[in-house]
Amino acid sequence: MATSLIYRTGPGYELAMRVLYGRHYDSRYRTIADLISAESSVLDVCCGPATLFTRYLKQKGIRYKGLDINSVFIRSLNSRGASGQLWDLREDRPLPRADYVVMQASLYHFLPDAARVVDRMLSAALLQVIIAEPVRNLASSDNPILRFAGRLLTNPGSGDQPDRFTESSLAEFFKQYGSHVQRSMPIPGSREMVYVLHP
Repeated sequence: MATSLIYRTGPGYELAMRVLYGRHYDSRYRTIADLISAESSVLDVCCGPATLFTRYLKQKGIRYKGLDINSVFIRSLNSRGASGQLWDLREDRPLPRADYVVMQASLYHFLPDAARVVDRMLSAALLQVIIAEPVRNLASSDNPILRFAGRLLTNPGSGDQPDRFTESSLAEFFKQYGSHVQRSMPIPGSREMVYVLHP
C-alpha cells in the first residue's frame, strides 16, 4: 500500500513537521524529552525518523528502541547505530518492555480502537506512558482545501486515517484511563496535548 509523500523519507517528514509546527517545532520534542530521566530505557512506538532520540534523548544516555510500520524509517534508524524494529501496532501482540513508552502524533491512526494500543503501551511501561497527540489538525480545518490536503498526507503505509482527535474528544478518550493519568498539558502553541500515564 502506497504511503503518503511525507512518510517516504525522513527529511521529507521533518520538513512537513517544521512547516506544521513552525516556531514550536522544537517544543514538541523538548516537552517529551524533559519528562524522561537520563540513563533510562525508552520504547518509541510509531517512531518515524526517530528525531526524538537522535536530537533530544541520545545525549541523556537513553537506551532506545523505535518501532514503526515504515521500513524506510527503520532502515535509516538502524544504519545510524540505533535500535529500530519493523512493527505493525495493529497486530495484537505484546510490546517490548521499557521504562518509558512514548507515542507522538500517531494515536489517531488507530481510531476507532485506539484503546487497544494504549492498553498494550501500559502493559509494556515500567514507569510511564507518554502520549502526545495533535488536537489541531489540517484534516479537521474549516478550510476545505486544507482539510483535503491533510487527509491526503496521513497514510503511513497502513491506509488513510480520516478520523482525528480534538482537545475535547481526546480528553473524553482518556477518561477511561482516569486512574492511570498523572497529568495532561498542551505543548507550546497548543497544537498537541500531552498525556502522562502510570502503568
